[in-house]
Amino acid sequence: MTDDSAAPEPDLGTLISDWLDWKAAGDALGVSVNKVRTYIREHQLAAVVPTPGSGQKVPAELIMDGEIVKGVPGLLTVFHDGGYDDREILAWLFTVDETLPGRPIDALRENRGSEVKRRAQAMSL
Repeated sequence: MTDDSAAPEPDLGTLISDWLDWKAAGDALGVSVNKVRTYIREHQLAAVVPTPGSGQKVPAELIMDGEIVKGVPGLLTVFHDGGYDDREILAWLFTVDETLPGRPIDALRENRGSEVKRRAQAMSL
């Protein structure tokens, strides 16, 4: 949730090293650019402008083995329903949390998503 008194936003270009433009994301998923646009609009995928002038991109780690990582669409929906935007969600997903342990995206990719989902639901209340 955007709050002007909050701490400065983390630099997503630093947090996330591998980005895909919409065409590359479509290629990785085996779908068209239009389908990627639909996935983003319907909160199945998240996309942001990681660095000024770069255009919207999707973090490559949201896609694995030709599919959107299990749990990502549900997590995005929970956060969007709670008032978070894609930048805030991606910052959370890609920031190390020692109590997890690791980054939430790693837990999802390793099929350890239950705790990640529980935390997202608690944050979005």
